[in-house]
Amino acid sequence: MVKLPTERPAGCPFDPPAELRDFPPITRMTFPDRHEGWLVTGHTLARAVLADRRFSSRYELMHYPLADLGEMPPAPVGDMTGMDAPEHTRFRKLLTGKFTVRRMSLLTERVEQITAEHLDAMERHGGPVDLVQAFAQPIPALMICELLGVPYAERDTFHRHTVALSGADANHEEQFAAYTAIQAYVRELVEAKRAEPTDDLLSDLTTTDLTDEELAGVGSFLLGAGLDTTTNLLALGTFALLQHPDQVAALRSDPELAEQAVEELLRYLTIAHTGARSALEDVELDGHLIKAGETVAISAQAANRDPGRFPDPDRLDLRRQATGHLGFGHGIHQCLGQQLARVEMRVAFPALLRRFPALRLAVPAEEVPMRHGLDVYGVYRLPVTW
Repeated sequence: MVKLPTERPAGCPFDPPAELRDFPPITRMTFPDRHEGWLVTGHTLARAVLADRRFSSRYELMHYPLADLGEMPPAPVGDMTGMDAPEHTRFRKLLTGKFTVRRMSLLTERVEQITAEHLDAMERHGGPVDLVQAFAQPIPALMICELLGVPYAERDTFHRHTVALSGADANHEEQFAAYTAIQAYVRELVEAKRAEPTDDLLSDLTTTDLTDEELAGVGSFLLGAGLDTTTNLLALGTFALLQHPDQVAALRSDPELAEQAVEELLRYLTIAHTGARSALEDVELDGHLIKAGETVAISAQAANRDPGRFPDPDRLDLRRQATGHLGFGHGIHQCLGQQLARVEMRVAFPALLRRFPALRLAVPAEEVPMRHGLDVYGVYRLPVTW
């Protein structure tokens, strides 16, 4: 039996815990609540579990791998991450057509506009600035406003709530108040779209069989799934690039490299680092019998550093063909908004580096506050100057 390691190597904020390398692709694991389950670290096995319908995503059936949360409740209404088919299929079918590559590509011009506006504001302000507050957080927040159809007059209020929800300085009471305020706002937004539809995702969904409660749940789910993840991809990705000046030079010299660069950063950083599934029946996996009811922890960060799949995996190489990474998961629960996140990053990283050729950290790297112990890894703040 092993325990899930969570401590990252000293001085290496982008690397997974070193102990993960010592484990075989699948091994027995003791969970924080003392459940005896499994840990998967191999790339091939991780993809196999994520694609296998015999493993459930329902929260109430699984044991959480990162902390002892006791008996977990079922997923809130609209939270597709905690659903299995056929309930998951019903929601996913309604949303898949809203997140196609083509539709997300059409938003590129708006992403470029929002990115340029925030770079202008940074330039006017002058360094140092916190890149999270000035750049990484507002871009995905405003794009979610675009998707959900949040009126322009209400976007500042909406953004304040999202900042309070994920900020390093917010206590639990403030975060809960912000979460409650966002849910209440989304419910009001659903009612407004029912009464007077506009050209946005929520208005489109009012023509389906989803109830108001389900629509509000989906809206809150999309907000949570799309904001915190992309914010940390942009901030932690910038931190990683600034620590690898040779890669910054490559990206600046070759604008066509942006697409490959984003995939490599997704692999290298793996901010959604650990998932879980629970066996609905006995399953044999790589010669091991996973018994019904046992939870399998999936270390996506270890799988994305599997040398059997990615040669020299600890090297950040923006020219690498990083296809097949688990940065967005795999299987039926693969990230619904992955194409929008890709558009945002393909625009934002090159634009930031072009605008500020001398961009650098404003504090020593070891003083950047990291988000340890959370589902989504990243930074709380990233002080930069130029």
